[in-house]
Amino acid sequence: MSSPEIASLSWGQMKVKGCSTTYKDCKVWPGGSRTWDWRETGTNHSPGVQPADLEEVVKKGVKTMVIGRGMSEALQVPASTVDYLKKNGIDVLVLQTEKAVAEYNALAAQGVRVGGVFHSTC
Repeated sequence: MSSPEIASLSWGQMKVKGCSTTYKDCKVWPGGSRTWDWRETGTNHSPGVQPADLEEVVKKGVKTMVIGRGMSEALQVPASTVDYLKKNGIDVLVLQTEKAVAEYNALAAQGVRVGGVFHSTC
């Protein structure tokens, strides 16, 4: 099962190939995607992305995780979150969202078991 391509990205909107939903923030993994609802884990721009935000994607058996910090990189990613991924044997890329989406799509096209969480505004 391959990771779905992110078909489009603009401020506040993301579309994943093969999915009719338009996301504001989304999680993607081999074979699927869904809305990334920050309220589920109490996430805010600071301290930012928590391991709890990533657990669902990690459980899908990804080898690489791409984290999109937003268009203006307002979303923080603490060292503890990066450490959590590394301890699980997962490579991690933390980038501005447009760059993160490009990197994610390139990895997905190469057949890498890549997952991602992407913030599409600030």
